Amino acid sequence: MNDTSSPFGVLLVNLGTPDSPTAPDVKKFLKQFLSDPRVVDISPWIWKPILNGIILNTRPAKVAKLYESIWWENGSPLMVISQQQRDKLAQSLQTNFGFNVPVELGMSYGNPSLDLGLNKLKAQGVSKVFVLPLYAQYSCSTVAPVFDAISELHKTKRDFPELRINKEYYAHPSYIAALAESVKQHWQSKGQAEVLLMSFHGVPVRYVTEGDPYQMQCQKTAELVAESLGLSAEQWQICFQSQFGKEEWLTPATDQLLESLPEQGVKSVDIMCPAFSSDCLETLEEISQEGKESFISAGGERYEFIGCLNDSDAHIELLQQIVKQQTLGWC
Repeated sequence: MNDTSSPFGVLLVNLGTPDSPTAPDVKKFLKQFLSDPRVVDISPWIWKPILNGIILNTRPAKVAKLYESIWWENGSPLMVISQQQRDKLAQSLQTNFGFNVPVELGMSYGNPSLDLGLNKLKAQGVSKVFVLPLYAQYSCSTVAPVFDAISELHKTKRDFPELRINKEYYAHPSYIAALAESVKQHWQSKGQAEVLLMSFHGVPVRYVTEGDPYQMQCQKTAELVAESLGLSAEQWQICFQSQFGKEEWLTPATDQLLESLPEQGVKSVDIMCPAFSSDCLETLEEISQEGKESFISAGGERYEFIGCLNDSDAHIELLQQIVKQQTLGWC
């Protein structure tokens, strides 16, 4: 190691976002995302005609309007928050380790690419890279594509850095504590609803039956958060959002649950999205906006969305702990 290099660097990875809330950029993003066989593992002979002939000609304009409804002045919420997480984590690591630890962003789909993030670390003299996908729960449709892509990037290279990839942190004590604290802070300012809903991104049931541990990990996260908050079984519930296609997905579906709760006498809910590390289209539009409309239209009276951990101090502390634990022996 020379005087200017670091013992290791960190690549923070999230799913990605379109470059702008326009149909052409959304189409480009969706094409890359939905072409990944880890995301949609239907036979390409069946899927590609549907994707290229129907979805990419009908969905981009509609999805672009949804992105426009949540887009911030300085960019995509997911991108802005990811940049804040990167900068704060780098500062936290430097304070903790006593030396500079480069932290770069890489998105599974869209910009900045994983390749660009790795190249930025290499340019800073990094020969050991810790890859930290910002998914607490492992799924073959989120974490596995990161592993696939990074392996693919190095297939044609003569050399590659020493790599460690974090798989999951669904039960990490600091993760559970951060989620519970975010709920407590919300209750202090807004009051507590009758039921706390924990909405996780859904996956097809088939993924789970074929060995994906995602559902089990989501259930464990939810149970630990409820336990930390001292909630009874009647005061919380897990659900799954963002169903896509006609295949059977994990249940209960968030949208259907929100429509049914008022009939069961539940008039107020708080809802959070523990599987998301930063607020994005799926939380700010689907849950915060659409979810509220569904619940109130069905007879609900009070609906409160609890934002993701984003760049909160507790979240950055969690990420710093994961880096420290997973890079033992590198410095």
